[in-house]
Amino acid sequence: MNLEDHVGDIIRKARSMSGVSAEAAARAAGLTETELAALEESGQSAKKPDLAALAGLVGLNPGKLEAIANGWLPSTKDLGVWRELRCITTTAGGMAVNCYLVWDEVSREAALFDTGWEAGPVAELIAQEQLQLRHVFITHGHEDHVAALGGIREKFPKAHLHSGLKGGPVDQRNRANDFIHLGSLRITHRDTPGHAEDGTTYIIGNWPDDAPHVAIVGDALFAGSIGRGNQSWDLARQKVREQILTLPSETLLCPGHGPLTTVAEEKAHNPFF
Repeated sequence: MNLEDHVGDIIRKARSMSGVSAEAAARAAGLTETELAALEESGQSAKKPDLAALAGLVGLNPGKLEAIANGWLPSTKDLGVWRELRCITTTAGGMAVNCYLVWDEVSREAALFDTGWEAGPVAELIAQEQLQLRHVFITHGHEDHVAALGGIREKFPKAHLHSGLKGGPVDQRNRANDFIHLGSLRITHRDTPGHAEDGTTYIIGNWPDDAPHVAIVGDALFAGSIGRGNQSWDLARQKVREQILTLPSETLLCPGHGPLTTVAEEKAHNPFF
């Protein structure tokens, strides 16, 4: 799977974050504004840009940005390590979004994290594995992450809905120190606003065979990038540093878009940090 953000997307986000004009960024990169626009749109450039100078101007790590331009990807993850974890990707209007289904292998109790665009693939997997959906956790309320919520609630009316949303159809708004047991699994959460006011990261621990923790991060963090700072760029980066990158290095990070990654990989390769 390709990164959610190519090098041009990352540069465009960083320019927005730092308030740097296209003119200034193009000058630093040794490009015309037209060439910079093409790079930001496609991730490709006919002329080799000075990425180190550009990165320094817009607040990115130069070496990490160069690595992404040269094709860095996180390692392929074997979800068999966690056994009862599945990523379900649905697409609408050219936008792919991930949701995640987790269950306890003994009790068959399951939790869904976000819904994606369609309820069908989730319902099919639940039926196939003979699961009981007990909980639905929402990382944030943007449409692509909750589009199938109505269908999920119709099919599984007893599932308990958890979210950081103020108001809306929430059975339980996330509160500090809340935790949920799903069989032997333990689910906690950390607030990660910045991309969205209600941004939440859910952490799943107590896996069989001491598998690493799993963090469902929504759009707070992508492999090699971060979500747009719709609420606040500074807050978005601060919360990722404090609430996600402080998790153990082997923690599996499950973003709302793009490939899975780990805390260690993001510390080593994400140019925003």
